[in-house]
Amino acid sequence: MGDLHKMRVAIIAVDGFEESELTEPKKALEKAGAKVDVVSEKPGEIQGFKHHDKAGKVKVDRTLDEVRADEYEALMLPGGALNADHARALPKVRQIISEMDRARKPIAAICHAPWELISAEVVTGRKLTSWPTIQDDVRNAGGNWVDEECVVDQNLVTSRGPKDLAAFNREMVALFSKQAVAPAR
Repeated sequence: MGDLHKMRVAIIAVDGFEESELTEPKKALEKAGAKVDVVSEKPGEIQGFKHHDKAGKVKVDRTLDEVRADEYEALMLPGGALNADHARALPKVRQIISEMDRARKPIAAICHAPWELISAEVVTGRKLTSWPTIQDDVRNAGGNWVDEECVVDQNLVTSRGPKDLAAFNREMVALFSKQAVAPAR
């Protein structure tokens, strides 16, 4: 399922993330050989949800204040409306997304996470998908929203939600693998 050669991947999330949209991609990335850090605004643990109900917690490896975009080769953004709505308002999250996109590093975003891409101003002219309720936000930000299980556009891979995780994980690892074997810039 791809070889990520110890690629460093940041998963940025805060309280309110959709549990399966963080834990399943993290497992897929680690299985493919990536070194994954869960990055959040505070140390400790963050609270996951299964739609509207509290689910498991996930350990935070590093805080936003401790990381720089150039330390990572790829970025994964899980969904969850509470998570994405809070994270998109954090200047450091927007900065990391913007810097990684400018460097054309691969970014994977699922469900409500494209809100973060919108706030980082990286969706204009791009084809992507998301949780259906934010399609107007994507379009209003200049993105081309489509109702597909998974969309790859340049360095972005997006997906609609938990039911699309198998396709999302497959396409995320494939996109990240291209970066892992790409010549150094």
